[in-house]
Amino acid sequence: TLLPSGKVLVVGGVGTTFKSLASVELYDPATGIWSVTGSLATGRGYHTASLLPDGKVLVTGGRDAEGALASAELYDPATGIWSAAVNLTVARYRHTATLLPNGKILVAGGISATGALGSAELYDPVSGTWSATVNLSAARYRHTATVLADGKVLVAGGISEAGTLASAELFDPATGDWSVANSLDTARYGHTATLLPNGKVLLAGGGSGAAGTNLASVELYDSAIRGWSAAASLSMGRAYHTATLLPNGKVLVTGGWNEVAGVLASAELYDPFTGNWNMTCSFATGRAYHTATLLPNGK
Repeated sequence: TLLPSGKVLVVGGVGTTFKSLASVELYDPATGIWSVTGSLATGRGYHTASLLPDGKVLVTGGRDAEGALASAELYDPATGIWSAAVNLTVARYRHTATLLPNGKILVAGGISATGALGSAELYDPVSGTWSATVNLSAARYRHTATVLADGKVLVAGGISEAGTLASAELFDPATGDWSVANSLDTARYGHTATLLPNGKVLLAGGGSGAAGTNLASVELYDSAIRGWSAAASLSMGRAYHTATLLPNGKVLVTGGWNEVAGVLASAELYDPFTGNWNMTCSFATGRAYHTATLLPNGK
């Protein structure tokens, strides 16, 4: 999470022994140095971390050795200390958490001991409380959630008990309701979704239900028609990669997993003006399930 100070907060995750981590670190781009900050009360992986309007960071859900977590914690960058927040109404991990234009956080879907979740809830940072909202039309996890130019949230793809999903839906913060959007051309999970400067959403890669096959296909969502169109494909199929909108309007896709090549070190750039992908320099070390954060200096 990029903090107002320009530092980057890295929280928890799963360590090399597959133990959920409570440790937290700060990256300072001015010095290039990492430092340790206050630890979580509960180690967790597959959680979310959201920057609130007041500069604090809300961490929600995730899982530890016991299973899905309902707990939430708040990080205060002024003190480096975590404090307990009110629990989610439903324990979940591999969900999404989206900052809405009104300052609330929308938590949607995920998975728990009972399977894929269709529930959604809203966190109000003013009252510090959660409230349930209308359920998704389809339970899902490993999906994406993107705030559109009109303030609505586009949820796309993911996995349910029935398999990989092509469905998409829209959350309207003004009414608290979900509505169905046109389905993706290709069902997928573990993909990325990036809001482009022209208001369209670039959905790239991901996995499909066919024996863990990874997708090179790319789709564009146009809110004017609530529909999808095919875009130029990635150079290779990848899932669990990152996609970062750069200051020049291009999208940098890095790393990920390919069922043949394994963990990827390659990176490529999407140019929305030409609609083409071009390879760029590779990582020194292949990686998947990583994070990528645009710094104030553009790196």
